[in-house]
Amino acid sequence: MASHPCLRPVEPCGGGGKMAAAGALERSFVELSGAERERPRHFREFTVCGIGTANALAGAVKYSESAGGFSYLESGKLFAVTRNRFIHWKTSGDTLELVEESLDVNLLNNAVRLKFQNCSLLPGGVHVSETQNHVIILILTNQTVHRLLLPHPSRMYRSELVIESQMQSIFTDVGKVDFRDPCNSQLIPAVPGLSPNSTSSAAWLGSDGEALFALPSASGGIFVLKLPSYDIPGMVSVVELKQSSVMQRLLIGWMPTAIRGDQGPSDRPLALAVHCVEHDAFIFALCQDHKLRMWSYKDQMCLMVADMLEYVPVSKDFQLSIGTGHKLRLAYSPSMGLYLGLFMHSPKRGQFCIFQLVSTENNRYSLDHISSVFTSQETLIDFALTSTDIWALWHDAENQTVVRYITFEHNVAGQWNSVFMHSLPEEEIIIRDDQDPREMYLQTLFTPGRFINAALCKALQIFCRGTERNLDLSWSELKKEVTLAVESELQGSVTEYEFSQEEFRNLQQEFWCKFYACCLQYQEALSHPLALHLNPHTNMVCLLKKGYLSFLVPSSLVDHLYLHPDDDLLAEDEAAISDDVEVARDVMCLIKCLRLIGESVTMDMSVMMEMSCYNLQSPEKAAEQILEDLITIDVENVMEDICSKLQEIKNPVHAIGLLLREMDYETEVEMEKGFNPAQPLNIRMNLSQLYGGSTAGYIVCRGVCKIASTRFLICRDLLILQHLLLRLGDAAILGADQLFQAQQDLLHRTSPLLLCYYLIKWGSQCLATDVPVDTLESNLQHLSVLELTDSGAVTGNKFVSSPQTIVELFFQEVARKYIIAHLFSQPKAPLSQTGLNWPEMITAVTNYLLQLLWPSNPGCLFMECLMANCQYVQLQDYIQLLHPWCQVNIGSCRFMLGRCYLVTGEGQKALQCFRQAASEVGKEEFLDRLIHSEDGEIVSTPRMQYYDKVLRLLDVIGLPELVIQLAMSAITEAGDDWKSQATLRTCIFKHHLDLGHNSQAYEALTHIPDSSRRLDCLRQLVVVLCERSQLQDLVEFPYVNLHNEVVAIIESRARAVDLMTHNYYELLYAFHIYRHNYRKAGTVMFEYGMRLGREVRTLRGLEKQGNCYLAAVNCLRLIRPEYAWIVHPASGAVCDRPGASPKRNHDGECTAAPTNRQIEILELGDLEKECSLARIRLTLAQHDPSAVAVAGSSSAEEMVSLLVQAGLFDTAISLCQTFKLPLTPVFEGLAFKCIKLQLGGEAAQAEAWSWLAANQLSSVITTKESSATDEAWRLLSTYLERYKVRNNLYHHCVINKLLSHGVPLPNWLINSYKKVDAAELLRLYLNYDLLEEAVDLVSEYVDAVLGKGHQYFGIEFPLSATAPMVWLPYSSIDQLLQALGENSANSHNIALSQKILDKLEDYQQKVDKATRDLLYRRNL
Repeated sequence: MASHPCLRPVEPCGGGGKMAAAGALERSFVELSGAERERPRHFREFTVCGIGTANALAGAVKYSESAGGFSYLESGKLFAVTRNRFIHWKTSGDTLELVEESLDVNLLNNAVRLKFQNCSLLPGGVHVSETQNHVIILILTNQTVHRLLLPHPSRMYRSELVIESQMQSIFTDVGKVDFRDPCNSQLIPAVPGLSPNSTSSAAWLGSDGEALFALPSASGGIFVLKLPSYDIPGMVSVVELKQSSVMQRLLIGWMPTAIRGDQGPSDRPLALAVHCVEHDAFIFALCQDHKLRMWSYKDQMCLMVADMLEYVPVSKDFQLSIGTGHKLRLAYSPSMGLYLGLFMHSPKRGQFCIFQLVSTENNRYSLDHISSVFTSQETLIDFALTSTDIWALWHDAENQTVVRYITFEHNVAGQWNSVFMHSLPEEEIIIRDDQDPREMYLQTLFTPGRFINAALCKALQIFCRGTERNLDLSWSELKKEVTLAVESELQGSVTEYEFSQEEFRNLQQEFWCKFYACCLQYQEALSHPLALHLNPHTNMVCLLKKGYLSFLVPSSLVDHLYLHPDDDLLAEDEAAISDDVEVARDVMCLIKCLRLIGESVTMDMSVMMEMSCYNLQSPEKAAEQILEDLITIDVENVMEDICSKLQEIKNPVHAIGLLLREMDYETEVEMEKGFNPAQPLNIRMNLSQLYGGSTAGYIVCRGVCKIASTRFLICRDLLILQHLLLRLGDAAILGADQLFQAQQDLLHRTSPLLLCYYLIKWGSQCLATDVPVDTLESNLQHLSVLELTDSGAVTGNKFVSSPQTIVELFFQEVARKYIIAHLFSQPKAPLSQTGLNWPEMITAVTNYLLQLLWPSNPGCLFMECLMANCQYVQLQDYIQLLHPWCQVNIGSCRFMLGRCYLVTGEGQKALQCFRQAASEVGKEEFLDRLIHSEDGEIVSTPRMQYYDKVLRLLDVIGLPELVIQLAMSAITEAGDDWKSQATLRTCIFKHHLDLGHNSQAYEALTHIPDSSRRLDCLRQLVVVLCERSQLQDLVEFPYVNLHNEVVAIIESRARAVDLMTHNYYELLYAFHIYRHNYRKAGTVMFEYGMRLGREVRTLRGLEKQGNCYLAAVNCLRLIRPEYAWIVHPASGAVCDRPGASPKRNHDGECTAAPTNRQIEILELGDLEKECSLARIRLTLAQHDPSAVAVAGSSSAEEMVSLLVQAGLFDTAISLCQTFKLPLTPVFEGLAFKCIKLQLGGEAAQAEAWSWLAANQLSSVITTKESSATDEAWRLLSTYLERYKVRNNLYHHCVINKLLSHGVPLPNWLINSYKKVDAAELLRLYLNYDLLEEAVDLVSEYVDAVLGKGHQYFGIEFPLSATAPMVWLPYSSIDQLLQALGENSANSHNIALSQKILDKLEDYQQKVDKATRDLLYRRNL
C-alpha cells in the first residue's frame, strides 16, 4: 500500500524493549462493523417509470443482489471537500439503494432508493464517475440504461473550508431529476440485444462527456450504447464490436446492417472492464472461452487476445468446458501503469492471475504475467485489486464470510493474510439460576456491537405478526417495544392463573429464546456480504453487506499473533517481533501457550474472570481458580502440551515482560491540548473536522473495543500461565531468583494491565445517557464555578440523540480534536501535500485514543468529559471499577466521585470524597487546573484554594449543610492563615444564617478574625433577621465587644430604608429597652417620630408618630428627673444618611458639612409638648384628610393655622395654650368663618355644621330659628368672654377683621367692646370711615360719662365731684371732627359735626361744674 507522506505509524507510548517492528508490519486486519444503532437509515424513495416498450416479463428476470462503491478522486487529500467521502450502493431486483457516506461530517439526505418499473438491475450495473462539476451515476438494467447527473460536492459549497458538523449530500436534490428525460435514459435495443442470463456490464464517460455502456451481445461479442453529453444535442447510437474487427454503427431507429461472420457463444463476455485513456477507452472482456480480449472503442478493433489457460494448470475437461464464474478487475497506478487481475474459477480451486499491460510499437499490446495466486476457497463473492495487493471475499463451505488479502509481488509462499471477521452473536445464551432471563437477553440484544437496529426491527415485526407497530424507533424506544412484545406474547400464552416461579421462569426463557433466535436469523441475513470496496486513494477497504457497511482496519502485532492460527504464522512474524531470533521464538512460543489456554477456557471460566473484575475482586485469585479448574477438567492433556511448550522458552521472564510492555499504553507525557496556534485558522478549522462524522467515531471506538477485548483475553491467559509457571516451580524453567521476580513483578504488572483493558472494554460497551439541554446548561453553570469550562473536556454542544457508548462520546466531544491536533502538530511535509492513508491513520487515532483512555496515564480527560456531559451514573461506575487498584489520579477520581454523589443526592458521601481529594492537591494535573485562578493571583495555599472552589460549587448547587461541614474541616487545616480563617468562618456564618441557625451564625460571626468581614457579617445578620422578623434573637444576642457596632448598623439601616416597610427604629428601641438604656430608647423613638412626620405623609404615619413620641415620653419618665433629657437628633440623622446623595454648591463641588453644629437639649416637658402636638396633628388629619400631607412636619404655629382653617377652634386654642401662643389667629379665623357664613348660601351653612360640631359650645340651641351663622357668632362670643386678655386684643382683632371685610358689627359685639374699650372702638370706626357710627358712639360715650347708661360702657362712676376722674378720647374725637369737616358741602356731615360739638359743649359745662364742686370740696 502507498505510504503516508507525513505521518508515520504511531506506536503506543511506553518503556523501552518494544517489539522490533510493532506497527510497521500489519499482516492481518480486523473487521469493524459500521452499522449504526440509531433508527434505520431513512431512504427517500423514487420510482423510475418504464421507458417506451419495456417488457414487463423481461423485467421479471431475477438477478442476485449486488453492491459496489465509489471513492472521490480527492478523498485522500487533507484539504479537499470530498475528503473521506464515498458512495456505496446495493441492488436487489428492481431496486437500487444509493448512500453517500463521510467520515468527517454527517451528511443530510444522503440515502435514496430508486425503483425501476418492469426492469431488473444488472449485478454490478452501477458505475459512478466524477467530473469537475458533476457526479454522474450510470445505471444498467436488463432493459434500459440511465444516466443520473448530480452536483459535485465541491460545487455545492461556497468555500473549500468545511467547518460544519452537518452537510448536504449530493443526493439532496435528486427529487428534481427527471428520470424520463430521453437524454438520460434509453431502452437497450432488441438488436443486437442483451445476451440472455448475462450479468456483466461496463460503463464510462467519454472524453466529450458522453455516457457509454458496454454490454454482452445476444449474438456474442460486445455492443456499446452511447448517450450524448447532457449539455450537447445529439443522437443515441449503438456500436457492436466483432471478432473481425469490423464495427457496425447502428443509428437511432435501431435498424442494424447485416452482421458479418458467425458469432458463437464462446466469445460471450463473462466479465467486462474499461480503462479510459486520452480520447479512447480500452474494453477488456474475459469470455466464456477463457480468453481475454482487449478492444479499442476509438479504433473499433480488437487490440489483443490472450488465452488464460496458458497460465492455469487445469485438466483437459476444464479447457473444453465453458467458463463460468470468472471475474476481472483493473488497477491503475500512474507510476506502475495498468494492472489486470483475473479470477479463473474452476470446480476444485480458483486462481488469481495478475498481469501488467505492456504496450509495444505500432499500437500493439501484450500482457506481462506478474503473479499467479491459488486459493482453496470455494465461492468467491468479490475481489478488489490494487497495484500491490489482492483483496478477496469468499463464502466457505460452512457459509462463513472469509476475507483475505495478499501482496502478489515477492510473495513466494503464496501466503494469504488474514482478516479477522466480526463474528455473529452467540447462538445460545447461558443464564444462571441467579439471573433474570429478560435482563440477560436484553443485555445481549442491546449491547453495542452485537445486533444492528434493522435486525431487531425485522425480528420485532415478525414476532408481532398481525400487529401494527411503528418501526421508526430509536434505540431506547426499540428496547421498550421489544420488552413489551415478548412480555405480551408470554402473557397471551398463559392459560393457567397460577403456576410456580420455576414454571414462569422456564416460560419466560422459552419466549425470549424464540425472539433471540429470530434476531439472530435476521442478523445473519443482513450480515451476508455482497462486495468489497477499496479506496485506492486512501487504501481504505470496506465490506458491503446486505444490511450494513463494515470497515477493515489493521490489527496490531500482538493481536495478530494471538488471533492467528499457528499454521499460518511465518518467519516474517518472528522477524517482526524482535531482531533477536531467540527472543522472537520465545515470544512466539509464549503466544502459542496463551492460545492453548484461551482455547481451553470455558464460558463459565471466562465469566468468572470478568465478574471478578466487575466485583473488584483479585484477578490473580480468579486466574488461580481457573487454572485449578483447567487442571481438573483436562481430559485432552492440554496442560501437558502447554508445559512441554514452556520448556521451549529459554527466558520466559523476558518474553512475558516484552509482551507486557508491548501492551502497555502508559506514558508520562501528556498530549498537547488543541491545535498549534501557529497554523493558519482555516487549516486548524479544517483539521478540526477530520473524522468528525458519527461513522468514523463509531469505527474508532469499535476498534478500541476490539483491541481491549483481545488484550483482556491475552492478559487473562497470561495470568493463568504465570500461575502455572509458579505451580511448576521448576528451576530449569525459572531460576530461584527469577521465580521470585516473576511472582513479585510480572504478576503484579499483569493484573493492572488486565484491569485496564477490562475498564476500556467496559466503557466501550457502556451506553451514554441522553441528557436534556436544560440539564446540560445547569451542569455547565456548575462547572463554570470551578472554572473548568475552558477545558477541552467541557463542551457546550448538545448531546446527540442517537445512543452512543461513553467512549464514543469522549472521542467525538474531546479526544478526536486532541488526537488530530497532535498528529498534525509537527508534520514532516507541508499539509497541503499530505495524503490520508486509512490503515495508518486509523491505527494512529486508535492508539492515541487508547492512551487518552488508559487509566494509569496522568490526564483525566475521559472522566472530565463524562462529568461535563452529565454522565454521572457511568462516571460513578467507572471510578468504582478504577479505585481499588489504580493509584494514579486518586484525588481527581475522589473529586469527580464526589460530584457524582452530589448529583445522586448523597451529600455525606460527596463530602467525604471531597475531603479525601484535598490531600492530593498539588500532585495531580486536574486538581492543579481546578485550583488555578483566572487572574493568576495566588491568594492562599493550594489546599485552601481547593476548598474554596469546592465550597463555591456546593454553594451554587444549594447545599448549605455540606458547605458548613466542609468549611469546618478546612478551618482545621487553615492554621495561622487568618485570611483563610476569615473566609471560611464568613462562609460558615453565611450558610448558618441561610439555614435559620441564628445562634450558630452569631457564634461563627464572633470568631471571624477580620474586623471588616466581621462588621459586614454583623450587618447581614441584622438585615436578615429583620426581614425574617426574628427580632427576639437579634435583640437578645450578647454582642460582646460589638455593642456599638450593632447600634451603628441598626441606626444606619433605620436612616437608610423606608420607614413604613421596615421596623429598624422599633428594633433599636427594643434593643435599648432590653438593656435598660431608656434615654437611648427615648432618643430613638423621638427621631423615629420626627422622620415619620417629615417623610410619611399618611394617617398611619401620624398615628405612628404619636405613638413614637408617647414612647419617648414614657422612657424619660422612667429616668430620674435630673437625667430625663435627650439630645435633639441632628439634621444628619435625617438628611445626611448613608446612601444619600452629597450636597453640592452651584459649581458642582461637594459642600463641607457644618462643623459648629449647636446641640439642642430636650427635656421631658419638651417631649410632652411634642407628644401633644402629634396628637393634635392626628386629630386634624382624622377631621380633614386633605391636611395629612402638610400636618406631619408642621410647627405649632403652622398647626394653629391648619386647625383654624379646618374649624377645629377648641383644638387650636388648646394647642396655643400648650405652646403659650396668642389666640389671635383663632379669633381672626373664627371671625372670618362667621363672615363667610353670613355672606354665604345654604351650602356654606350645611358645611359649617361639621366644624361647629367639633367645637364644644356652652349650650347647643337646636331650634329652627338657630342657624349655623348664629351658632358661629355665638361660638365667637363665647370665646371672647372666655379668653380675655389685657388690652382686649381679641375683641380688637375680631372687630378689625369684620370691618376690614365691610361686615356690620353685631350689636352684641359692639356692646361687649363698649364695656372694655370704647375709645379703641372709636378709633376702629375712624380707621374704616364709619363716621356716623363714630358720631353715635361719641354721643353715647359722652352721655355714659355724664351718667346716662354708664354701665354699658364699663364706667363704674360717672362724672361727679365726688367720683374719680373721667376722660374722653379727645384725640379720636378731634380726628372725627376733622373728618366731618373735610367735606363741608355735605349737610349731613355738618349736622353730625354739630351734634358732637353740642355734646362736647354740654360735657364741658358739666365738667366745669364738677370741677368747681371738686375744688370747692377740697377747699373745705
